[in-house]
Amino acid sequence: MASIKYNPNGQKGKITYNSDIVSGIVVLSLQETEGIELVPSKSKGIKLCFEKEGIFVDISVIAHYGYKVPELAYRIQQNIKQMVESMTKYKIAKVDVHVQSVVFPDAAQPESSAEQTVQEDTVNNN
Repeated sequence: MASIKYNPNGQKGKITYNSDIVSGIVVLSLQETEGIELVPSKSKGIKLCFEKEGIFVDISVIAHYGYKVPELAYRIQQNIKQMVESMTKYKIAKVDVHVQSVVFPDAAQPESSAEQTVQEDTVNNN
């Protein structure tokens, strides 16, 4: 019978992460940040640069109306730093956040719901 021993201190070998893995972690952290959307492009607005000092991250996002941009940028930076550093061995050196645009709520949406309420009241009264 074979036995396998796990020795975390005497572990030999090397763990490497593909840049796609780190990019996926960044996307996950952005999806968990309320008030933003990813830029609809092939790269999703994410650029990573692996340097000796750590990973330099350049992010482009779309903000939702009603959120404070400096607070959004700070939350994005903190989420990326926390998630990447906790899931990999890499350190985040810098996170640059670029807000490409702001998405405003549809003005037509509240009007249509108001029209439905009036129509329902009319039907219920008859």
